[in-house]
Amino acid sequence: MMKVRIERIVDEALDIRSFRLVRSDGQPLDSYEPGAHVDLTGPTGVTRQYSLCSPPQDRRAYLVAVKKEAQSRGGSLALHEQVEEGMELEMGAPRNLFRLDPTATEHVLFAAGIGVTPLLSMAYRLAESGQPYRLHYFARSPEYAAFSKLLADTFADRVQFHYGVEPGDMDAALTESLSQAGSAAHVYTCGPAPFMNKVVEVAARSRSDDFIHLEHFQADPATNAGPVGAFEVELASSGVVLHVPADASLVDVLQAHGCDIDTECREGICGTCIVEVLDGLPEHRDNCLSNKEKAGNKQICACVSRALSARLVLDL
Repeated sequence: MMKVRIERIVDEALDIRSFRLVRSDGQPLDSYEPGAHVDLTGPTGVTRQYSLCSPPQDRRAYLVAVKKEAQSRGGSLALHEQVEEGMELEMGAPRNLFRLDPTATEHVLFAAGIGVTPLLSMAYRLAESGQPYRLHYFARSPEYAAFSKLLADTFADRVQFHYGVEPGDMDAALTESLSQAGSAAHVYTCGPAPFMNKVVEVAARSRSDDFIHLEHFQADPATNAGPVGAFEVELASSGVVLHVPADASLVDVLQAHGCDIDTECREGICGTCIVEVLDGLPEHRDNCLSNKEKAGNKQICACVSRALSARLVLDL
């Protein structure tokens, strides 16, 4: 973690505020790939993950945007109500589970609400590189669309706004939007879970999972539902076998036995606690690994996921 200073705060939309962050020691920030996020610790000591939405090549400052959630547990509410310009916060280095696919020849970005943040950094990179892309931004109304003026001014004909689309009309709107792109275009989406699920459903009609990319801001309760059973894990480096009871998480058991595994969200979102799997069949309950990664069964998100086989062998 490093100390950063809030250089500027801007109200970008109703209940969405952006924070421009610079290093307190005046040094340049790390470069990052579009789609990255950082851990930011607010004044209440709560750490949350926020997508970087500044131009990725700009190392002078990072920009994050935060939506004030009605059911905030101290993260977004504190950033909206307790911080001021000039205050210092603690921030981690950028991490990325939501990258632009380097093999793609065309990109279609679907954002809803605050989900525009990681896609904004992607738009900067795509515009800079000259690759074909289009950003579709869905919001309740213009008042709820963050960075709408920036998008309209900077990306002009590459952005299309969709306001007030009812749930029953979303399938048709997404189908029409996707029809404007080529069949080889990769799809990226971020926003509320029902919106992303619909984007994935529509996109899957015309392309494989490898062409569909998404990032979650919140855990999907349905993903972590179902029975919880005990299982064993073997540490490949030592051969030690650990028992994971039904009422304990894998990461808690590993940490209790001295394994150095970092955690942040503990909801299967941030990917901090991902561990390599050498043998056995994981039961994936996370929202950070892609469908392709889950199908490969070579990684496990240790904070929420479990095992379908009696034992997992981990690269620890």
